[in-house]
Amino acid sequence: MKIISFAAIKGGVGKTTLAYNFGERLAKNGKKILFIDLDHQCNLSQTYEVYADKDIGTVANIFLQEDNVTINHVKENIDLIAGNMHLDDIETNIENMTNKNMRLYMWLNNNYDKVGIGDYDYIIIDCHPDFSTATKNAIIVSHDILSPITPSKHGFDAKYNLEDRIEDLRKEAIEFSTGETYVTAKLYFIANMIKRNTSSSNEMLESIKDDDSVIAVIPDKELFNRSNLDETPVVEMMEDTRTYNRNYNFFQDFNKTFKQIEDKL
Repeated sequence: MKIISFAAIKGGVGKTTLAYNFGERLAKNGKKILFIDLDHQCNLSQTYEVYADKDIGTVANIFLQEDNVTINHVKENIDLIAGNMHLDDIETNIENMTNKNMRLYMWLNNNYDKVGIGDYDYIIIDCHPDFSTATKNAIIVSHDILSPITPSKHGFDAKYNLEDRIEDLRKEAIEFSTGETYVTAKLYFIANMIKRNTSSSNEMLESIKDDDSVIAVIPDKELFNRSNLDETPVVEMMEDTRTYNRNYNFFQDFNKTFKQIEDKL
């Protein structure tokens, strides 16, 4: 099983869209996926029309250390633990607790066999665009972190900011008896929303051409950007012959790029 977190310091960079389409593509290829929605905007949960109510145990219960966490079966090969719009309030409430950054780690360990966590091929975590307690929890349990960056000055700032914060967490989250860190994830970046023949996109492509941490480039394409809003992943768009023929090059590039990401992890 591999745990992958989609994380970013800056909002609006396509993090949820990437997580959604990456998971959907893996599921289409027969992999069993568990999405965990740690973004208190809950966009990923809403894409699957799963909403927090009194009968659904959301990610909030992981951080409150309550047992009733609901794993929702939303699609063939895809399950989801729903987000909670009040997760930021819960983070504030547990801020002074010594194990605040380890709660997801403990929940996964405690439920590995109990609720079949070990049966998944991938756990994909969609984080809120910040470096709060929930995001730290996700990074600690992850094998890999994927962070989209976009063509702007702030996009580059967010890249360096995330690298620094993860390094600080690596030093902070240690097993005191051994001195080893819990943060072992590899951090990769995806250049997203790249537009043709614009100075900002050209500058980004030039700056990352020798950067091994940037493992993929995704063009700015409305078809891709709206996929989770329209609740239709790219792998399902391909099944419509007319759409496929009209966007043949995009779909070919999509398969190549996402296979490239998968092979790198």
